[in-house]
Formats: sequence, structure tokens, C-alpha cells
Amino acid sequence: MGGLRRLTCALILGAAPAAAQVADLRSTTQFRVCADPANAPMSVRDGSGFENKLAEAFGEWLGLPVTYTWFPSGAGFIAKTLRAGECDVVMGYAQGDELVQNTNHYYTSVYGIVTRKDSSLATVDRLTDPALKNNDLGVVAGTPPATIMARAGLAKDMRGVDLFVDRRVEDPVGDLIGGVKDGSLDAAVLWGPLAGPRVKADPDLQFTPLLRETAGPRMFYRITMGVRLPEQEWKRELNSLIRRHQDQINAILRDAGVPLVDDYGKGMLP
Repeated sequence: MGGLRRLTCALILGAAPAAAQVADLRSTTQFRVCADPANAPMSVRDGSGFENKLAEAFGEWLGLPVTYTWFPSGAGFIAKTLRAGECDVVMGYAQGDELVQNTNHYYTSVYGIVTRKDSSLATVDRLTDPALKNNDLGVVAGTPPATIMARAGLAKDMRGVDLFVDRRVEDPVGDLIGGVKDGSLDAAVLWGPLAGPRVKADPDLQFTPLLRETAGPRMFYRITMGVRLPEQEWKRELNSLIRRHQDQINAILRDAGVPLVDDYGKGMLP
């Protein structure tokens, strides 16, 4: 979702070792992934996340077994995993961050509104819609939609949660979606890859992508993999796999319930 994870990961801080120390660290015998062990529905230690499934696919295409270095998202994630040479790729990283070198993006997704299907807000598709006023609205603090909501005069209606918590014991996104389900919240504004898979199987809930939002900041983000800054050959190898297997990548994401949009955030992919 990036923000949201790896929107959120793009906020992670950490000092980088010198380029010469990391230039030749990539394993040639394993597909070594840096991941949060409790970032459902993205990465989960038991392998059930959609990023886990994508990692398995890339490992198969490379002919390498997948191994993980687990570390909670937050300050120090990149420094203590990728840059320390413990692993070679971060799945699901927002395009444009300077802490890593981005591959080409392999999907684009969007923020959206989670509501009950029988809610009076079920047709809302813009954060500037006056219908949102005087409702209890869940949102992740510091994310792009929170900025738009505050500017739209919804500050008093916002019920914020912090995404940077120990998700082994806390589940802020799950709590927001649960609040919509039980009626303690009227809606929640969330990053599609975090919300879509959770809403997909629930007959009472829906996710409406914010494709018509005209106020900034933008609501869609292109998602890449992150590799170490000097590793150009590794990036090119992953880019080639993305290009050749885009249909399979899309199928894995769709099956998980991740909302996929075009590269410019104008429409949903078929």
C-alpha cells in the first residue's frame, strides 16, 4: 500500500554500508527474501501471504529455493536485512524510494473505501464527497488519504491507527475492517493490497477504489521489488522475469483479492 507497507517500508530509516561491501552479496543458490513475519495479508511466516506466493513463483522461475530473513517492518528493516547482506530482495516495495534500488513495477494498486454493502456510504468513491461528513471513518495515520480527508474537513470524523506496531500482537488494519463489519465504524479508508484480500471473502463488505479522487496526493502507487543499490545485473534479471511472467503475477494477485489498476490509476485492470 504503501502510507502502507512498502509505502510504509518506504519510510524506513537505516544507514547504508559502502557500496563495495554489498556489491557481491547476492546468493546464487537461494532466492533470499527479506520480509515481515506478521504482515498479513502480504507476508506471513507460515507462507500464506500473497507476497509469499509471489516469492515462491519467482523462486520457481529462477530455479532456486526460497528462504527468508524475517524482521518486523519499521525503523532499521532495510539496514538489518537487505543492506546487511542477510537477504537479496524485498517484495512489494513502493516505486521511487532511495533506500533501495527498485526493479520495474510488477503491479499498481490504489487506496479505497471499505464499507458494508448495505451502508448509505456504499456508493461513495471520493474522499471529498460530503456524504462522508459526520460519520466515523477509520484511516491509517500518515497515509495519503488521511491528508485529503483532513483537508476535506473530516478531521473530527477520523479514527486513526498506527501501522508501525508489532503486528505479531496487534492488527490495526484488521481492527478497522472489523469495526466496519460490526458497525462501530461507518467506513475505513485503506490501501488496496491490505484491505482487498480481507474483504474479498466477506459477503457483508466491499472495497471501492478511489479512482475518481482529484485532490492530491495521489491514491495509486506502483509496486516494485527492492534490491541493493549497486546490483544492476540482479535488477535486470528480475525485470526480465517480471516482463515474461506478468500474466502469472497478475493471476496470483487477483486470486488474493488485490485490486489492480492501470499504471496511471485511471481504471481497474480486467
